[in-house]
Amino acid sequence: GDASEALYRNVALLLSQKGVNRFIGIGLEISKFKHLFDRNAEFHNSTARFLYDADLNNFENETVLIKGARKFTFEKITEALQSKAHDTVLEINLDAFTHNLNFYRSKLKPDTKLMVMVKAFTYGSGTFEIANLLQFQNVDYLAVAYTDEGIALRKAGIKLPIMVMNPEQQGFDALIKYCLEPEIYSLSMLNKFDVALQNKGMQNWPIHIKLETGMHRLGFDEEELDALNDYLLSHDSVKVKSVFSHLASADNSSDDDFTNSQIEKLKFYSDKIAESIDVEFDRHILNSTGILRFNEEQLEMVRLGIGLHGISSVDEGVENLEPVATLRTTVSQVKQVKEGECIGYGTQAKAEKDMQIATVAIGYADGYDRRFGNGTGQMIINNQTASTVGNICMDMCMLDVTDLSVKEGEDVIVFGKDLSVSELAKKIDTISYELLTNISERVKRVYFSE
Repeated sequence: GDASEALYRNVALLLSQKGVNRFIGIGLEISKFKHLFDRNAEFHNSTARFLYDADLNNFENETVLIKGARKFTFEKITEALQSKAHDTVLEINLDAFTHNLNFYRSKLKPDTKLMVMVKAFTYGSGTFEIANLLQFQNVDYLAVAYTDEGIALRKAGIKLPIMVMNPEQQGFDALIKYCLEPEIYSLSMLNKFDVALQNKGMQNWPIHIKLETGMHRLGFDEEELDALNDYLLSHDSVKVKSVFSHLASADNSSDDDFTNSQIEKLKFYSDKIAESIDVEFDRHILNSTGILRFNEEQLEMVRLGIGLHGISSVDEGVENLEPVATLRTTVSQVKQVKEGECIGYGTQAKAEKDMQIATVAIGYADGYDRRFGNGTGQMIINNQTASTVGNICMDMCMLDVTDLSVKEGEDVIVFGKDLSVSELAKKIDTISYELLTNISERVKRVYFSE
């Protein structure tokens, strides 16, 4: 009817605006409106018909949108495309991402603002795709680590306010050009940014003041606050948008006294700034864990990062989170190895018995840490666990599949719902952040939503 036509007319408009290279509509309903779409759009009555008609080798270096009702089981298409590609891929479940976002939002007061961290390639999940989803979900702010990350988002069409946490001083002109907002953590930095603004005739540029409350990384110390206030009062090129600090140990209950002292210091120091410059600004200190454990200290804004990815270092609320990322690879070859024969680089790893090994298409250049070698790491094949054998190579590694039925080309889960990234991190005495951010950009990201 008219409602369906309006919907698909809007979809066609969005396709042209978002730079989607190819549109494929599946189902009789959407096919009725193919006249609304570009002449290069494809339409098929069913998933089975699409898989029969389509040349699956003809999908390369392009953005493809496939749309239809849930009953058409699009995961069959994903599986078919991946079986052709034989790639190592990181799957990002956008529904799980949105679920986690809404879970944290449910913990906030109606007027608490939300800043979301999209630094470090959004913890490995891909920057633009996630930022675009967050913009659609109407978060208040994004935060990146470096100016280049913010510029890339602007070029990709992201309009949300973006805070840059480590702005390079030689890049201030570019930061201004792309309407980014710097974290300011020292007087010398503030002065240099002020000069850059004056050279361009700018006034009231939003800045975010970082305060030292106990972590001793970046930020103004208490004894610098008077000088900071004097500077802010005498220069109209900048306007304080927020004042914030960083919790050092919000996930450790034995450090709760220290965490509370950090929060109180932020309140006290920010009050001194507010009383001096007479400007309203937001305050924020809670991270993902802080939102769960120190919920009463939301202030005007909170910062959400790793929690969006379904990962938490505390028990509070973890049962409500859904894993977002699944890292998959494939079996390249299956070999029989005799007792005493070497496996991989060096001669240290030798078969202790006749065994079967599978070489899989992921290595340390993809971000699979070398410390997972020699039995430390496990992967899942056919719903069974297989341990690594030998050293991790640059582009591949080997698994012991002696007791498993495994064929070349089969799917291998490196981490996901049934083998969490948190479990893997513990095996090599690190944290989930490191494993996620180490996933190389050469690993293809596949985004899906039901």
